[in-house]
Amino acid sequence: MSAPGFSGWRAVVLHAAGEGTDRLVRQLGLLGLEAVVHWQPLDLARTPADVVFVDADQGWGGLLPWGTEAAPVPVVALLQSEAPGRIAWAIAQGASAIVAKPVVAASVYPALVLAAAIHAERAVMAERVRHLEERLRLRPLVHQAVQQVMAAKGLEEEAAWARLRLAAMQRRITLEQAAGDYLAGITRLPEVG
Repeated sequence: MSAPGFSGWRAVVLHAAGEGTDRLVRQLGLLGLEAVVHWQPLDLARTPADVVFVDADQGWGGLLPWGTEAAPVPVVALLQSEAPGRIAWAIAQGASAIVAKPVVAASVYPALVLAAAIHAERAVMAERVRHLEERLRLRPLVHQAVQQVMAAKGLEEEAAWARLRLAAMQRRITLEQAAGDYLAGITRLPEVG
């Protein structure tokens, strides 16, 4: 995997203004990001962001709008404290990288790369979980279709499953879709020789 570029990205730095944030904003600018610093709850509708840097030492509940939901953008924690509670708060906010305070310019790009990569990986995994949960939810439908195929065709369970799988493969749809279509009378099952 090649390291991504961040040119054109918008960064929001949730931190009190000061020398540390000036150094961070300067480094973000050198990396091609436009950065805005403010110390109030984030509103992504008013202040769109592609990445958020958040002061994990001083952050509070409600500072980031997603609460217990997954962060919609990569999050980097700015952290000086070693307090387990502050680290846990950062993780709960969706942080996937840390920049130690005081900010050192050389730590910003690696944190951005890590945060972006982990955020993308989390999104892929969330989609996989959603897909698997949907398939699991539809499993009774598949079982019902197998039972109907067994009764209608006088087949054993394994043969009924084979017919349903073949119908799904021929139409290039999921087993669950094939079962739903069969039960709705939309499709007939292929004959197996």
